[in-house]
Amino acid sequence: MAAPRGERLIITLLGRRNVGKSSLINGVTGQDISIVSEIPGTTTDPVAKHYELIPVGPVTFYDTAGIDDIGELGEQRVKATRRVLWRSDVVMLVLDKETLDEPDWNTIRELKDMDIPFLIVFNKSDIYSPGKKALGALEDKGIPYVIVSSKNADHIDILKEKLIALIPGYFKKEMLIIGDLIYPRDLVICVTPIDLSAPKGRLILPQVQVIREILDRNAIAITVKEHELREVLTRLNQKPVLVITDSQVVLQAAADVPEDIPFTTFSTAFARYKANLPALLEGLQQLDQLEAGDKVLVAEACSHHIECDDIGRYKIPQWVKDYLGKEIQFDIASGHDFPDNLSEYKLVIHCDGCMNTGLEFKRRIHHCQAQGVPVTNYGILISKTQGLLERVIRPFGF
Repeated sequence: MAAPRGERLIITLLGRRNVGKSSLINGVTGQDISIVSEIPGTTTDPVAKHYELIPVGPVTFYDTAGIDDIGELGEQRVKATRRVLWRSDVVMLVLDKETLDEPDWNTIRELKDMDIPFLIVFNKSDIYSPGKKALGALEDKGIPYVIVSSKNADHIDILKEKLIALIPGYFKKEMLIIGDLIYPRDLVICVTPIDLSAPKGRLILPQVQVIREILDRNAIAITVKEHELREVLTRLNQKPVLVITDSQVVLQAAADVPEDIPFTTFSTAFARYKANLPALLEGLQQLDQLEAGDKVLVAEACSHHIECDDIGRYKIPQWVKDYLGKEIQFDIASGHDFPDNLSEYKLVIHCDGCMNTGLEFKRRIHHCQAQGVPVTNYGILISKTQGLLERVIRPFGF
């Protein structure tokens, strides 16, 4: 099975039109992935290429449109490139000339402001040679660079080495969902309802990742549907160390689990694993402050077919209205279409982010905080509306 999109390191190639980004991604991966042409603006929408970057592991390279693209269509292409930056863990800023001009330094400042590690790649060394002044300015600022020729494959190995050196520490560190709460031979019960929104023939990604982590810890995973939970608990001769449930059935599951058994939700565990649980809990306090007519943004990390019981579009708005006894306005942002301007919203309710990288999720949280808009996630909001918040966060020391 391929590594999930949200677990892959994202490396983006950024630069103006015709600097050789497409040739470079082909050279790095050793495959003809992107169309190469002398005509500026050949790359339109970002092109993704999955690749095994040894010893890092699975990564996705994004070849993007030129950041100097022109016209109405070009402006849309540049916006698409900017959206990719939000998801990027590392950036290669590709140049093809001898000097760095003001737009180049503006891009460098933007990458620094976004706290994205980046590498300056002087491409086309078979034609251009960067000047001493430009290289000296980068060295003075501690900015890494490499000089390559994608055409002749010169110094591609050095480029890979420098990329690997820039990999953020969080990607190298083992991040755990619930693995630090369990030990070998411990028993964990996973409650996984199968409803209209469940993908056919498989479980949703958070459930799969939790079950895999339980097995990796040499613990025992028992997977049940919500109506089977009570019977399974009565038949066990060993008390589970944890029951973890889908948030949509948290009320039903909690009623069947004795108070002395730790109990939480997949969503709460993912908020700690991939996002920032304290920040999302802080944002949740805004729920009680909402007034009738306030606007709330529901943000989904992926696009999907809409069912009649869709959690983001139907269930959460209804739970919030029932909890508050007020009419609240809800907007939906799906996939990578996360709004730049959040000023009209009193609260952002984000999904669990299983299709976001951890860095992308954290950037979205920071984006909300920078605009003074509280943000929380599906699962902990649901637990609060069901009166179970304190219980589901207790296993994590809250």
